[in-house]
Amino acid sequence: MSAIKILVIPGSLRTGSHNVRLAAAAVDELARADVDVTRLSLGDYPLPIYDGDLEDKSGVPLHAINLKRMIGAHDGVLLVTPEYNSSLPALVKNAIDWVTRVADSGETPGEVLRGRPFAIASASEGRLGGSRCLAALRLILSGCRATVIPNQMALSFAHEAYDDRDRLKLPADKTALWDMVRQLIDVAQRMK
Repeated sequence: MSAIKILVIPGSLRTGSHNVRLAAAAVDELARADVDVTRLSLGDYPLPIYDGDLEDKSGVPLHAINLKRMIGAHDGVLLVTPEYNSSLPALVKNAIDWVTRVADSGETPGEVLRGRPFAIASASEGRLGGSRCLAALRLILSGCRATVIPNQMALSFAHEAYDDRDRLKLPADKTALWDMVRQLIDVAQRMK
């Protein structure tokens, strides 16, 4: 059987983002598990705010098509997103909205998400670690019929969570990350 391919998508473009750092830690864990891992930046897929009139006039943007195909080329996806006002940022929601509009030949719109295993994580300086955002993201992905694994990670006090080499310091955080990554790999292997 070929290696499992996992795509890691940080939901932040901010320099020094706690969520980009958590995504990098997840990439390291996935690589240690001998998974073929790819990390991308949504900044490389700039998209206008979803607008049905724009779609009718100009079609689905090429960046949305390319992002959809990148997701489709992987057996599972890890989304690591900040929490904005108890929900997910527009960057992440907009990317999902556009991806669900793409249908390559023989597909229906949004088919790329259906049944695809997703893990979700968030890092926050607060005590809840972005858990409210994760509830909203789980609802959205489940509504798109993605398979969102039960394990998720809400990293609390993220400003204190990393050492000087950007590795998680606390054993409990390392275990939570590993448990989530391992479950994503296991589910992706079963569904491949």
